[in-house]
Amino acid sequence: MSHYQQFYINGNWVAPKGTQTLDVINPATEEAVATIALGNKEDVDLAVAAAKAAFESYSQTTREERIALLERVTEVFKKRMGDVATAISQEMGAPAKLAKVAQAPSGLGHFVTALAALKEFEFEETIGTTLVTKEPIGVCGLITPWNWPMNQLTCKVAPALATGCTMVLKPSEVAPLSALVLAEILDEAGVPAGVFNLVNGDGPTVGAAMSAHPDIDMMSFTGSTAAGRQVMTNGAQTIKRVALELGGKSANILLDDVNFEKMVAHGVMSCMNNSGQSCNAPTRMLVPNSRMDEVAAIAQAVVAKVKAGDPNAEDTVIGPVVSKAQWTKIQDLITAGIEEGAKVIAGGPGRPEGLDKGYYVKPTIFSHVNNEMTIAREEIFGPVLSIIGYEDEDDAVRIANDTRYGLSGYVSSGDLDRARKVARRIRTGMVHLNGAQLDPRAPFGGYKESGNGREWGHYGFEDFLEVKSIFGYHQA
Repeated sequence: MSHYQQFYINGNWVAPKGTQTLDVINPATEEAVATIALGNKEDVDLAVAAAKAAFESYSQTTREERIALLERVTEVFKKRMGDVATAISQEMGAPAKLAKVAQAPSGLGHFVTALAALKEFEFEETIGTTLVTKEPIGVCGLITPWNWPMNQLTCKVAPALATGCTMVLKPSEVAPLSALVLAEILDEAGVPAGVFNLVNGDGPTVGAAMSAHPDIDMMSFTGSTAAGRQVMTNGAQTIKRVALELGGKSANILLDDVNFEKMVAHGVMSCMNNSGQSCNAPTRMLVPNSRMDEVAAIAQAVVAKVKAGDPNAEDTVIGPVVSKAQWTKIQDLITAGIEEGAKVIAGGPGRPEGLDKGYYVKPTIFSHVNNEMTIAREEIFGPVLSIIGYEDEDDAVRIANDTRYGLSGYVSSGDLDRARKVARRIRTGMVHLNGAQLDPRAPFGGYKESGNGREWGHYGFEDFLEVKSIFGYHQA
């Protein structure tokens, strides 16, 4: 790949207008694997102009034309799957096997899901003599994070292409390499010039220029709640639509009739996956107070098998966290947990034994946590689990909902009907029952400060569409 210091604008790889660059650091080695160009407002203006010009024709394409385009994209993506996985592992430290079996395939999955949704989506409805039509919203600004880079890229790019929108993408400057591979994939698949544009850069420069740009009609942002708040503030100046998928502090309620051996193990591993760098990770495990010591012992035994290390090693379970800044933040929060009286039953501050280089965090579990502690309130975004006790079912629901976030939740019970009833009381955009997996056809998104709007499947189309009523379209 030779496009590290170029942007993809109007169907071409072009040189940046500025001279700033940034090293992309492999978090496993702390060494640079590439140097990217950083864009500025002029680069954003050029990309937006290309997207705006392309919208006139691309918005008028037929469903069949967009289906054919997405089919080509999926075929090219399959050929480049290995390159996508390698880029992800290098840029954000995912173990090679996780990159191959989950991170990279998630991107293909969103194109496949969007393709299936496009074939069935109802773009028009008749109400009396009125035609109600859903039309592409226009030029979309897409800002994506580093933790599941290809997943978050494609769950925005795929619905934008499917609905007839054009776009400007700013991937995370921390993990931009897989986005460059995606640009190559879209170019080879024949996405028309100007429909997809990519400008690398940081949030305060490129991100701010995009979210405030008068010719961007919609912003779709995934990242921290603080950054999402800034995107919404900037976007308010032009009353553009802003869709946000933000942080989480998801509760994992284990009811008193559950198989504790099985579901504690599942909860621990779900929290540790991807080095804990998932917005929907079940980072608060809620268990009966009477079972706290038992649960702690089970969790301690499970996490002992979670090996942190070289992403390319076969026995590695989790790799490093993404950056030095992230590592430092996690260490500070682990220290806060200790100082506030939580009991460390695994892990703790510092790197795992035998690792003196790389941004590795000890898989850490706290027991005897109360919901007022910092580690129970703040999104740590690392391999850190807090086990919190509750008195009864109502207390568990109260604790689960006592957070500013509302992205996801988890409820396990030996009685499925009981789990269903508790799930309906949880104020989150998603709830997993008894370890159920995500479904890419179902909506992904949250309540409260976890964002607004929904991604994935046909629900993910809605934020990219405007609704128009044409009165008198049909004869009475």
